[in-house]
Amino acid sequence: MGYLEEVAVIIPSLNPDEKMLCFIQQLKETGFKHILVVNDGSSTIYEEYYRRAKETYGCNIFKHGVNLGKGRALKDAFNYILTGKENIRGVVTVDSDGQHSAVDTLSCAKALWENPDALIMGCRSFEDKTIPFRSRAGNKITCKVLNLLCGIKVSDTQTGLRGMSTELLEKFMTVSGERFEYEMNMLLAVREYGISVIEVPIETIYLEDNKSSHFNPLLDSLRIYSLFVKFLAVSLASFFVDILLFILFSNLTRLVFPVGFIMVSTVAARIISSFVNFSFNRSKVFGNTNNGGRVFVRYFALCIVQMLLSAFLVTWLYSAMGAFETLIKVFVDSILFFISYQVQMKWVFRNTNVNNIQELKGLKDQADNGNY
Repeated sequence: MGYLEEVAVIIPSLNPDEKMLCFIQQLKETGFKHILVVNDGSSTIYEEYYRRAKETYGCNIFKHGVNLGKGRALKDAFNYILTGKENIRGVVTVDSDGQHSAVDTLSCAKALWENPDALIMGCRSFEDKTIPFRSRAGNKITCKVLNLLCGIKVSDTQTGLRGMSTELLEKFMTVSGERFEYEMNMLLAVREYGISVIEVPIETIYLEDNKSSHFNPLLDSLRIYSLFVKFLAVSLASFFVDILLFILFSNLTRLVFPVGFIMVSTVAARIISSFVNFSFNRSKVFGNTNNGGRVFVRYFALCIVQMLLSAFLVTWLYSAMGAFETLIKVFVDSILFFISYQVQMKWVFRNTNVNNIQELKGLKDQADNGNY
């Protein structure tokens, strides 16, 4: 297990107890050489735990004068690794409350060593009915919302057991968030950076009914909506451009093309508004600046299909009602809008690595059997 010489374990901690020291002892017995504990502004009565971690187990202790939050603790630890530990090639982050095992930490370190370009996530199974309902329901909600709105498929959004190379640390240090929201923001960033995710099954450990959990499914879900909100803003701007141009072209072509003026107006308006929409969606929303030619072809293939559907449905409904063409178009295009979002996210602007989710089921068994 020579790779453990180049993998550091990071433990952000606030007001710890004996569980942290027991975990550190297990990590050392497992073979980890570098353990960095971040004292995130703990009360002075907890200094004894940090002293013992340093003197007994040789941990590096990084201290905040006041509580700055888990996100800041992680980013400061990342910076310490990047600026002061040239021999470290990757890190595994863990929690200090006893909900991660040394064996599972080793599994994630092994996966990290073999997959340095991926974000490694130690994921628990939430099928067990003994898991607190708040955790089971909250995880399912955020997983579904994350997949629906961002196209990111993970089975455990709450896990603090994660592995990443030093190359990825440089990217994740720029992610916003100072407290517990930082870990969710990291997940949202994998789409922007085109980072693949590898899941490692781990033991599900909940202590005292998970009373110490800071997970909030509502707030985390709201953070996920940011991508959709940006898409909505760009789409609304393009939508108004499209509608205004449609009204303009309808008035200009109604007498020239009394039968086909809706089709002509729809096509002309959509061509112009599509260029606006493509530019902003590519650069500001989905963050895909690769494969420009292929993305361009996919986008306008979608536009053609969407445009024809819009024109056909608006014409059909207009012929049935005999009026209200603008209201009909607003109704039809609103439905097509939600369909278009999913297609753009999962096909047009898809970063190929984002959905590259693998599950390394054999790693835990190997670690249990000492086959590393």
